[in-house]
Amino acid sequence: MGKIQLAVFIGGKSPEHAISLRSGQSVISALNKEKYDVHVIGIDPSGHWHYCNPSDYLKNPTDVQNLSLKIGKMQVALDFSRNKCLLTHKNTGKTISQIDAVFPVLHGSNGEDGVIQGIFRSVNVAFVGVDILTSSVGMDKDVAKRLWRDAGIPVADFLTIYTRNKHQVSFQSAKQALGLPMFVKPANAGSSVGVHKVTSEEEFAHAIRDAFQYDTKLLIEKAIQGIEVECAILGNDKPRASVIGAIKPTEQFYSFEAKYVSTTGAKLEIPANITSSLSKKIQKLAIRAFQCIEAEGLSRVDFFLTPQNEIILNEINTMPGFTSISMYPKLWEASGLSYPDLLDELIRLALQRQKSRNKLKTNW
Repeated sequence: MGKIQLAVFIGGKSPEHAISLRSGQSVISALNKEKYDVHVIGIDPSGHWHYCNPSDYLKNPTDVQNLSLKIGKMQVALDFSRNKCLLTHKNTGKTISQIDAVFPVLHGSNGEDGVIQGIFRSVNVAFVGVDILTSSVGMDKDVAKRLWRDAGIPVADFLTIYTRNKHQVSFQSAKQALGLPMFVKPANAGSSVGVHKVTSEEEFAHAIRDAFQYDTKLLIEKAIQGIEVECAILGNDKPRASVIGAIKPTEQFYSFEAKYVSTTGAKLEIPANITSSLSKKIQKLAIRAFQCIEAEGLSRVDFFLTPQNEIILNEINTMPGFTSISMYPKLWEASGLSYPDLLDELIRLALQRQKSRNKLKTNW
């Protein structure tokens, strides 16, 4: 059997564009080149797809558009022809390669919310990660929390506001419902983009204005006292859970800066210093949360653990960071699965799911 033709998507039209480029650099570097022919497709901030030379990208993983210019500004597309997914030159229509699988190392809007997953489904190609429905639900914190709450999984109390009714929720009414401090965040965003810890009316007004720059729907959440613990999930029909990791921010909360900018913003504790029985409870709850929204492939499930050992689900990340310091690969490494082996397993799961889908009837 020949090499798997793998398209790795990086960048994206998202506030998390730069984080995706960092994740993509780690993934591309770690892929076994004896197993995969890697085709790097960089999506610039305007949404255009560029074909990048992998070695050039690894030397300068910051600007996919300029790298594309070096090889003739080759913009590309995926095409479905003769029951195959083809990577083609956008202007000439010339085939570059057949594509067997796609690894969308994309974070945030237009990459993790079901938009690009729909494109992959339309060209009948296997892709790493959750499908369209789970991508959309997992990105929307409001919808996901409602589903988990209905399934009996504990979540923090929250209010939802839209641009159309933002004046109906005041600082005082939110304070009365949720107490202080509270968090304001876009419903559809990740990496703590637009997230604010609020303790005063002035901070509340600023947080609302800023968060509405990223979404038309916001969550106002009750602050949970405790530590943040995370569990990595891997699998399709029979998902398994990693060891538990804990995040101990040295700043006010685990902000964007603490995650990606500051080298001292947080301490990762892997495995978390908690009892074996508590770890097992978190692992079981993580799998429940994963399956509740019909996830497959991978996700990282984040919880709060209170001083009373109460476990409260915070959110799910359906395409977590894949940088060398990201929690998801580190959790699996601590569980006995190396980074390259993790990538192999994710691609295998994608191909397995596609094989099952191809057996379904599409006409009658």
